Amino acid sequence: MNTTSAFNTAGARPLQFPIPANVYAETVVSVKHYTDRLFSFRITRPQSLRFRSGEFVMIGLPNAEKPVFRAYSVASPAWDEELEFFSIKVPDGPLTSELQKIQVGDTVIMRQKSTGTLVVDALTPAKRLFMISTGTGIAPFASLLRDPDTYEKFDQLILTHTCRDNAELTYGQELVAALENDPLIGELTTGRVTLYNSTTREESARMGRITALIGSGKFYADLGIEKLNPETDRIMICGSMHMLKDVKELAESLGFQEGSLSHPATFVVERAFVG
Repeated sequence: MNTTSAFNTAGARPLQFPIPANVYAETVVSVKHYTDRLFSFRITRPQSLRFRSGEFVMIGLPNAEKPVFRAYSVASPAWDEELEFFSIKVPDGPLTSELQKIQVGDTVIMRQKSTGTLVVDALTPAKRLFMISTGTGIAPFASLLRDPDTYEKFDQLILTHTCRDNAELTYGQELVAALENDPLIGELTTGRVTLYNSTTREESARMGRITALIGSGKFYADLGIEKLNPETDRIMICGSMHMLKDVKELAESLGFQEGSLSHPATFVVERAFVG
C-alpha cells in the first residue's frame, strides 16, 4: 500500500485538451493505492456542489476531445470539504486504465449533477440498517457512515464487505476503525457500527458470498443478531451486478420492498456502479 498526499502541483502533468463546458475541473489532493486492483483518491470540492451522502457523480479526465465519464459514488460525506472516491483498476478500461495513474496536482473533471438511490431519505425509519457491499461498492457507505443524519434515522448500522482477497478489505477496515475518533460523528458511532467481512478467493477467517452466509444462517450466528425483518430493518445494496441481483431477490423473498426518494420503503439498490 502506498500513499501520496502532499498537495504539490509541481509534478502535475499539463492538460492535453481543454476542459469541456459545464463541468467542474478539480485538483487531485491525495492518492492511496491499496492493491494492484484498488485505490482511493481525494480531489478539491467545487464550492457550488451540493449532494446527499450516498449519491454518485460522473467523473472523467481531460485527456480527449470527448472525455469518457463514469459513475463514481462519493465516498466522503456531504459535509466534507473534499471529495473522496474509491476505484477499481481495469487495465483496458476506457477510464480506469488512465485514472489509476493520477498524481497529486492532476486534474479530474466532473459533471455538475449528483444523483443516486443509496440515500437515507429513500428508506423509512427503522432500528437497523444493513449496508451490503462488494469491492468498491463500499464507497457510498463510507459516505453514509460519516454522516450524522444516518445515525439520526437508525440505531444500529451493519456494514458487510466482501472481496476476493484480504488486502482488498483494508479500505473498509480503516474506515470503520477511524469512526470513533471522527471529530464530527465519533460520539454517535460508539457501539452502533458493525463491520462484517468475508473473502471469496483467498483464505480468511470468514469465506463466502454474503448471500450464502445469510442463507446458511452463519451471518446471524456470527453477529449474534436476529434475522432480517422488514418490520425492524432496512437494506442498502451496492456492488457487483451478480450480488445486487441475489441480495435483491433475498430481500424481496423476506418481504422487503424497494424504495426511492418519491416512495421511501424498506430497501434500495444502486445500479449505476463502477467496479
